[in-house]
Amino acid sequence: MNRNKKMIVLSHCLINSNAKVEGLATYCGMSEKLVKLLLHNDYGLIQLPCPELEVYGIKRWGHVKDQFDNYHYRNQCEIILKKYILQLENYIKNGYEISCIVGVENSPSCGVNKTCKSNCWGGTLNKKNFKKDIDNLQIVEESGVFIEELKKLLNKRKINIPIVAFDEQNIEKSLKIIEKYI
Repeated sequence: MNRNKKMIVLSHCLINSNAKVEGLATYCGMSEKLVKLLLHNDYGLIQLPCPELEVYGIKRWGHVKDQFDNYHYRNQCEIILKKYILQLENYIKNGYEISCIVGVENSPSCGVNKTCKSNCWGGTLNKKNFKKDIDNLQIVEESGVFIEELKKLLNKRKINIPIVAFDEQNIEKSLKIIEKYI
C-alpha cells in the first residue's frame, strides 16, 4: 500500500479557475506551479467547494466582502463546510498529516489575510456613479467570509491546521510560503 498520509487543502479555484467570476482567472484551468509543487512532494489534495459558485452560480457578478457578510451567506458557508470539517477530523484521527489549508488572497470569500471591500457596492450596474463605486473598492487586512467561517468551525472542533494565503499576483512568494508547510 503506497500511502504517505500527507495532505493539503486547497480553495476550489486553485485547481479549477473556471469557478472564478468571469474575467478574474489569472491562469487557465489550474495553478500549474502549485499543483506541480504538490505533485512532486507526493501530496494528496482536498479541494474545498467554491461557496460563491454554490450560492450564486457561474454567471454571478463580482462581489465584495460587504455583500457576503450577511446571515444567509455565512449560514450557507457553514453548511458547505461542515462535511469537510468532519472529513479533516477523520483524516487527523487516523494519522494523516494535513499540512495546511490554502486560501486565495484578496477574495471576498477565500481571502486569508486580505479581502476586497466597498461600502458602495450594490444596486444596479448601470447607475450613474458606477465608476465611483469601482474606485471605492479597497483591499483590507481581513479574511474573507468563507475563511472566517472555516476558522470558526476548526476552532469549535479544536482542529489546528494553519491557513495560508496564495497570492495570485505573487505566485513565487506564495509557493515559498507553502513549501515551509510541506
